[in-house]
Amino acid sequence: MSIFQEGLPATSVNHTALSPLTFIERTASVYPDYPAVVHGAVRRTWEQTYTRCRRLASALQGRGIGKGDTVAVMLPNIPEMLEAHFGVPMIGAVLNTLNVRLDAEAIAFMLQHGEAKVLIADREFFDIVHAAIGMLDHPPLVIDVNDPEYGEGQANSPLDYEVLLAEGDPEFAWQGPDDEWDAISLNYTSGTTGNPKGVVYHHRGAFLNAMGNQMTWNMGQHPVYLWTLPMFHCNGWCYPWTVTAMAGVHVCLRRVDPQKILNLIHDEQVTHMCGAPIVLNALVNMPPEAKAAIDHPIHAMIAGAAPPAKVIGAVEEMGIKLTHTYGLTEVYGPVTVCAWHEEWDALSLDERARIKARQGVRYPTLEGVMVADPQTLQPVPRDGESIGEIFMRGNTVMKGYLKNPSATAEAFEGGWFHTGDLGVWHADGYVEIKDRLKDIIISGGENISTIEVEGVLYRHPAILEAAVVAKPDDKWGETPCAFVTLKTGHQPSEADIIRFCREHLAAFKVPKDVVFTELPKTSTGKIQKYVLRDWASQRQAC
Repeated sequence: MSIFQEGLPATSVNHTALSPLTFIERTASVYPDYPAVVHGAVRRTWEQTYTRCRRLASALQGRGIGKGDTVAVMLPNIPEMLEAHFGVPMIGAVLNTLNVRLDAEAIAFMLQHGEAKVLIADREFFDIVHAAIGMLDHPPLVIDVNDPEYGEGQANSPLDYEVLLAEGDPEFAWQGPDDEWDAISLNYTSGTTGNPKGVVYHHRGAFLNAMGNQMTWNMGQHPVYLWTLPMFHCNGWCYPWTVTAMAGVHVCLRRVDPQKILNLIHDEQVTHMCGAPIVLNALVNMPPEAKAAIDHPIHAMIAGAAPPAKVIGAVEEMGIKLTHTYGLTEVYGPVTVCAWHEEWDALSLDERARIKARQGVRYPTLEGVMVADPQTLQPVPRDGESIGEIFMRGNTVMKGYLKNPSATAEAFEGGWFHTGDLGVWHADGYVEIKDRLKDIIISGGENISTIEVEGVLYRHPAILEAAVVAKPDDKWGETPCAFVTLKTGHQPSEADIIRFCREHLAAFKVPKDVVFTELPKTSTGKIQKYVLRDWASQRQAC
């Protein structure tokens, strides 16, 4: 035994399980009267917010919820969503944030697969919630959230969220996790086949990625953060915990509205915001008098496909400084960043845009990133041309896929997490994505499985063959473009096909364009999707 181990064990004095839950206790004790939450007429301090989180934890425990139980939430970016990020794991329960854009069938699957004991739902989603609940043999306890910013709506349940909070103890003595490897949240991600996979996060990873956000972005104390990024997506990239740790202000935004974003930026003096490039593109296209509301520097973090040079230039002219990141649900959101060098400021706009298109280098809290051969895991040359798969490993990689050991083993094969994204490695170590190993379309920050869309198209009585690929889009980044071959004697219009898809898919998954053609194939009959991608990018009508 080493002399540095003998007689020096880890004890409660010198070792505590890492958890982002400690952030709110510290912030509320150090800055109790500082603003924490802004949502319409709602203004709450950190002391008030911490009290509400403790009441939520206590009330859920009083209802029989405890360690390892799943609490699902179907909420937009409102204060109750922030409170759930602390109140639910305070009792060892696991938070499952549901994508509010999904259909009832997908929500029902997630509730059943995750074995949700409770569902906290906003009234806006009444129809989907009740349809999903009706598909379950053992539905969860439903708690109704009546947000004044939405209006009355129809109650999801007789049990109101505020009534539930009143059941809780404001001085509830919550405990952090016994083991930092304990699950803190469950996030579902779209796969290329079959049902969505449940990605399990642990307290340690959430703590570290929350700190990685601050280290990478240098937000500083008391940032004013505007919630343009959905908190249901990778737990808001861990920013519910990051902003809380820095005693910042959570400026809530129920839905993305360019004018409201500009109003909040001005009125609340917003300093930071995150999201897909589509949000910034919407701001750029606002009238000059509206954009004049930005009268102070703002930092925006984007992920996904970088905006074109024209958009980047227009965003910079508005006084918004862009930071480009990359990540996946399986790694708690962004874990690489296009770390900026001051000397690049002197480059032309096109050169700056070319560099900002790179996904960059790893966060300080991620152990490793490499571009390598998918089979041998041998790193490719750092020449900016040799293509390989992007691999990651470290403390901010998921625990694994819930109830899916085979998928977990496949994702972790060789001691690295396989992202499924293809990229190149530049001489300076910066990674740049070139294509996707699997045909996932990323539209407005949402993942769309081409196989799922194709499955719906094949259900149309007039369609003989179908293939879906990504079409570049200035607004959404990418949109689904469908190529279909019709059966003899059928002549549906493009509008007919799109209308059919709307009946069976969430709105953001519906193809924006349908092209009637013979599908290009290999000699073995396999559809050549790379040809279709070229067609989609070249056709003005598609």
